[in-house]
Amino acid sequence: MADPAMSVTPYWELTFDTDGDPAGRQRDRLLAGVTEHKVRDLIVFAHGWNNDRSGATRLYDRFLAPVPRLAPAARVGYVGVLWPAMRFSDEPIPDFPRAVAAGSLRRPVLDKDTRHALLESFPGRAILVDQIARLLEQQPPEEAELEEFGRLVRLLVEVVAPGPQALFAADTVAEGVPQSEPEMFTGSSAAACEEFARALAGLEASDAQRGFGLPNPWEGAHELLRQATYYAMKRRAGTVGERGLGRVVGQLAEAAPGVRVHLVGHSFGARLVSFALRGLPEGVRTVKSVTLLQGAFSHYAFAARLPHDARAGGVLQGQQNRVDGPLVCCHSRHDSALGTMYPLASRMAGDSRSVAGLGIMRALGAKWGAMGYGGVRAVPGTRAYTLAEALRAKLPASGCVNVDAAAVVRRGGPPAGAHSDILHEELARLVLAAGRIR
Repeated sequence: MADPAMSVTPYWELTFDTDGDPAGRQRDRLLAGVTEHKVRDLIVFAHGWNNDRSGATRLYDRFLAPVPRLAPAARVGYVGVLWPAMRFSDEPIPDFPRAVAAGSLRRPVLDKDTRHALLESFPGRAILVDQIARLLEQQPPEEAELEEFGRLVRLLVEVVAPGPQALFAADTVAEGVPQSEPEMFTGSSAAACEEFARALAGLEASDAQRGFGLPNPWEGAHELLRQATYYAMKRRAGTVGERGLGRVVGQLAEAAPGVRVHLVGHSFGARLVSFALRGLPEGVRTVKSVTLLQGAFSHYAFAARLPHDARAGGVLQGQQNRVDGPLVCCHSRHDSALGTMYPLASRMAGDSRSVAGLGIMRALGAKWGAMGYGGVRAVPGTRAYTLAEALRAKLPASGCVNVDAAAVVRRGGPPAGAHSDILHEELARLVLAAGRIR
């Protein structure tokens, strides 16, 4: 398949399968092309929750378009990473024509696009998808049917056989404690659905409306499916990053040692490019900056020790030192996908305590929060800026840098909020500033 027409050039696609294996011809074209085009700085962008190639490349096209004007003298090349993720069709991307406008809670059914995305993301499981869709359509009142729904969802997303994907689920790891299956798959599915339904109702209601009416547990069931697929995509992003992109960057360093690589990732794409650091061959120092846009993984991922558990550390602890430059984390308080749903799902993945209501979401977020909501945590020396300050200042030459991007990352309705509101020239300028691309 030919590379698409883009607003920037030279541009290469780099496609990975679920196990992190790259498309060989694309990789070879990239390795040869950076030398042929005399590329000095290579921006590598990884998308997040998006299963569609045209949607991902449109994101890259729009985000990268200002770069030639902002850095006219730089010899920049561009890579769009494509990996088998998925996006529920009711998660809007601002300014995209096919985006579904967020608004009031909808009847929890699987529309045609989401159903297709599930079939593409979990091949060979069409019967399970049909059964899940039928329950969401019928919404039977029995609690046993919610339990059955949870069982079907678990079968949909589980790794069938031992393989590389099983190794990349956790964001934090305790010494001597094996990774376990998330509680939302092993505990009561009915309870999980009700908990998600309460959280969704809280996001949807105004202050005047809050507290009236009983949330529909099947709204929570739809969210349970969404969070379960995100758990699978989270695992997959780690696999593709470490086993795929990290190795390709190592091969690029050997083929074109003078090329400066700048990794950029949105949502789970931020997790992917972060895990790529762990996959770099020993001694490779060609990654000159990493920019994480609304990163959907634990804010403790780079921590050597967790504040609430001295036995445990982040799964990527110390990996920021593999960057010969800064690791910049953009975050926004307007990202409700990461501010509310992420900590709730993360708590279900590793803590048996129940959530009494949205009033303690702030406390949940302190322990189970995401990079894209509150920035990097528990890494000594991390610097903090507003976006305006970061664009005025000379960013640190190394270490972690938190940038509050709420001034521009602010549009979007429930349940995702501003999670995908990243098409802003200011963020493209931040990528250039992090990489000292002039």
